[in-house]
Amino acid sequence: MTKPSVLLLRTAGTNCDQEARFAFEQAGACVVPVHVRALCERPDKLNEHAILALPGGFSYGDDLGSGVVLANEIVQRLMEPFQHFVARGGLVLGICNGFQVLVKTGLLPGASQVPNARLATLTFNDAQRFEARWVWLRVEKSASPFLTGQAGRLVTFPVAHGEGKFIARDESTLRRILNAGQAAFRYVNADGSAPVYPANPNGSQEDLAGITDGTGRVLGLMPHPERHALPWQHPRWTREGLKDEGEGMFIFKNAVAHAKQT
Repeated sequence: MTKPSVLLLRTAGTNCDQEARFAFEQAGACVVPVHVRALCERPDKLNEHAILALPGGFSYGDDLGSGVVLANEIVQRLMEPFQHFVARGGLVLGICNGFQVLVKTGLLPGASQVPNARLATLTFNDAQRFEARWVWLRVEKSASPFLTGQAGRLVTFPVAHGEGKFIARDESTLRRILNAGQAAFRYVNADGSAPVYPANPNGSQEDLAGITDGTGRVLGLMPHPERHALPWQHPRWTREGLKDEGEGMFIFKNAVAHAKQT
């Protein structure tokens, strides 16, 4: 069977592309790194792929805010191809800076009556500092192909961001996201209970660490599952025992399995 193909979008400042590539390849995909300028010149390249991945990093130095420049580039030159990609059944994964980009293009949470309108943002952490630590997450009940069979599971991924606080535009928007089942991950304590800082490292509303769009095919999250693709990437594996695989691998495996079926 032909391996599902992943377009791994990168630009100046992207620095987690190799980890994301490794995770997808371990999951059984073929990964094609593509610079955003090359995609702007040939947006039809998207048609050759089943999955679009926006990895973490500091695109364009985050000089105007995290993900802002790349998001504007996508809105001005690639928005229609991206929307068509999702409409035809493609999967989109945005991690950390990639999540910030998806939110600032309006692809997440989506469903706005105004084209490309921002219904949410990711802004400065409440602690007013860069947070780099391992956090506990609960996988929420969702129809997302990325999360198939994982509802209620507790996992631990690292975070590394200065602007990771998720805020919806208003209370009604936040309620729509929650009521539509678009919550994907929540920050929790190790026992699954409601967190306070630093278990919620940024102060996100409703402890949201990741969301999907209304279709479930677009997923964004601030923590880094690709940095827990291998079991020995966890700092406590020598104390807690070596697991069969890293806890982040289910996201990549689910995406590849879904792409094989469609």
